[in-house]
Amino acid sequence: MTPSAEIDRIFRDEAGRALATLIRLVGDFDLAEEALQDAFAVALARWPACEMPDNPRAWLVNVARNKAIDRIRRQATFRGKQQQLVHELELDARADDDPPAMLDDDMLRLIFTCCHPALAAEVQVALTLRTVCGLSTAQVARAFLVGEEAMAQRLVRARQKIRLAGIPYEVPERDALEPRLNGALAVIYLVFTEGYVATSGADLMRPDLAVEAIRLGRLLDRLIPGRAEIKGLLALMLLHDARRAGRETGAGDIVLLEEQDRALWDRAQIEEGLGLVEAALRVPGRPQPYAVQAAIAALHARAPGWAQTDWPQIAGLYEVLLRISPSPVIELNHAAAVSMVDGPARALDLVNAIAARGGLDGYELLPAVRADLLRRLGRTQEARQAYVAATAATQLEPLRRLYARRLAELGV
Repeated sequence: MTPSAEIDRIFRDEAGRALATLIRLVGDFDLAEEALQDAFAVALARWPACEMPDNPRAWLVNVARNKAIDRIRRQATFRGKQQQLVHELELDARADDDPPAMLDDDMLRLIFTCCHPALAAEVQVALTLRTVCGLSTAQVARAFLVGEEAMAQRLVRARQKIRLAGIPYEVPERDALEPRLNGALAVIYLVFTEGYVATSGADLMRPDLAVEAIRLGRLLDRLIPGRAEIKGLLALMLLHDARRAGRETGAGDIVLLEEQDRALWDRAQIEEGLGLVEAALRVPGRPQPYAVQAAIAALHARAPGWAQTDWPQIAGLYEVLLRISPSPVIELNHAAAVSMVDGPARALDLVNAIAARGGLDGYELLPAVRADLLRRLGRTQEARQAYVAATAATQLEPLRRLYARRLAELGV
């Protein structure tokens, strides 16, 4: 790997956790982002000419902290409390050689801050995508099907609300956890999802985000033991991530589940996930959505091959999921499972009904699922049109290449 590529990787892998620590240190989202950008600029200038630090994240945090202090000193509006802020920053300073463990809980603090009940659920998700996942404002705007300027204003208002309301940057006490738990689980899964299939760009996956989400899931499981929804989410992430090595070729092209070499799957991680699924399903009470999704992933993990997959049970579990947590996306996944039980024609009827209701307008995988069903039905011209629509809908290059291969196979 070239020095430039290595620096790009470090920036991508370490930015989220470095930013989480800086937000704790400076108490302000915008100041932390600006200081981290300054630190990245310094690193880009220095690191190619000298040996990289042993702990790049601690180095970035230390440099960014100093940059934040400089910014505070330069801003006349901060003069009234400059000494107090600078003193606090210097007291909380991390030395370059601090071990990574000292920084580990800051991401969980950031997630609980983003998930404060004072913020609307949509804003919680948007703020997490922008701050934790490191997506650009334009990428977040695309995810919510709104303009970039409108999304930028929402993010600014959310950060102002956190600052003006004095929302603490902390993992709350047990009695204050409950109102934020569902939001925290949702955004941790969002972080994982962005790691499992990136929103856009040249790479299918961002393993750094997937690993970070799993780490956060483990932290929550220790923080609040015995919760089915937490164990279910952790199991779901472990079982999906266990397939990582088989999901793409050396050239970065997608390998679909039916074509994957299951010998490449991480069996130890699968065993851990299966144990967590069983534990989650044993917890008394109503089945939790993450636990049911994990049970579906467990059936894929247990199957020795694509042909041996228990599709009727998977379709049945999706029906359970639709009863306890209905959504158009789950309906779409259910239709895909139905196609393996009752055939693509029945599934296409379900997908067309979903599309007609408009619940998935703008959802990029809808035309891809339709295209696959039409291809399997031999309706070549319609399949081609759907693959063209799917190509236009995605910003992820490996998906574009997959659709291009399908179009070439159709030969029309």
